[in-house]
Amino acid sequence: MSFLKRRQIMWAMKCHAANPNIAQWNAPVFTWLGFLAGSVPLVFLLLLLTRPTPLAGRTKEKLSYGEGLIVNLPVAEKEVEQVVEDVAQNGVIRGTKEYNKDEFVGGAKAADSSHVFPAWDQGGKVFYKVRTQAIDPRHFKDSSDVGTLVVRYIVQPQGEKNAVLRIDALFEEDFRHTVHQSDGSVESAEYKDIREHLDGIEVMKKQNAEAEEERKEQLAKKQNLANAVPPSRAQRPAQPIPQPAESNADTTAQALSPVASEPPPSTPSAPTQTLEQHVKDLRKQVERLVKAPGAPLKSAPFHTAGTLQLMSTGAEVLILISTPYWYGVETHDGQHGWMQRDQLEAP
Repeated sequence: MSFLKRRQIMWAMKCHAANPNIAQWNAPVFTWLGFLAGSVPLVFLLLLLTRPTPLAGRTKEKLSYGEGLIVNLPVAEKEVEQVVEDVAQNGVIRGTKEYNKDEFVGGAKAADSSHVFPAWDQGGKVFYKVRTQAIDPRHFKDSSDVGTLVVRYIVQPQGEKNAVLRIDALFEEDFRHTVHQSDGSVESAEYKDIREHLDGIEVMKKQNAEAEEERKEQLAKKQNLANAVPPSRAQRPAQPIPQPAESNADTTAQALSPVASEPPPSTPSAPTQTLEQHVKDLRKQVERLVKAPGAPLKSAPFHTAGTLQLMSTGAEVLILISTPYWYGVETHDGQHGWMQRDQLEAP
């Protein structure tokens, strides 16, 4: 046996003496090393033994639980509160699901408080959305039981035109009362819903401003057109007839007879009627009637948005905004909202 081979075998025995556990799961390795000792360089053997097991490549990406979501919104506090209240009442918790059967968890209800969260005493308006008897909701750490799923929304003012929105989600098991934290999926999905509502309201504001400006322009044009129509001779003030210095009754009668015998000209009403008809035609293009059996007027162009009022069958609304599936409308009492296109029909 060569000197190099003896040194390699002695080195392997020292490793075994220093850590006997290696031999328990690596015993065949030493037999294999002895076989290769004469042909494989020692450096390669050292690299082979010290090479780390590629566990890092098989480890899942680490998730952050319980961080929640905090975002600054360039929207007034009251407006954010209204939208958050709508979302809290929509009955759906997004970003999670039970088993793999749905894209969200349904059956949730709005609440004023929840024992799952500690009491909040740092100001602002707090809303809760609670789903009881939720079965193993996804995206909660180590959750595998039936329990209560809660989303908490906190709206705090930041100046007059800004607000801070905080969203957190927790799941508590009914049996062990263990609380499981969210990985952020629920918070992100709920914020997306709120953001879409806010964007829809912003679109409505812009469209209302544009519609009001257009209304003013149409009114100005109508007034200008009415002023451009010359008044009829019958509408003109009567001009005094000059009397000669010396005249008798017959002369006066002869002077008045041509005027009295002349028939009054007809009133040029055609331009006015044409304008009124044009206005009626324009109104028909933007008016719609609510189909039976009636329909809700929504606060935003979403099925989950809050209902502002229920419109009765045949009620007239004015179209302000047109989208592929929704109309932004104005009622006769000045209420603005959204209605589905298939819930309205032309008059």
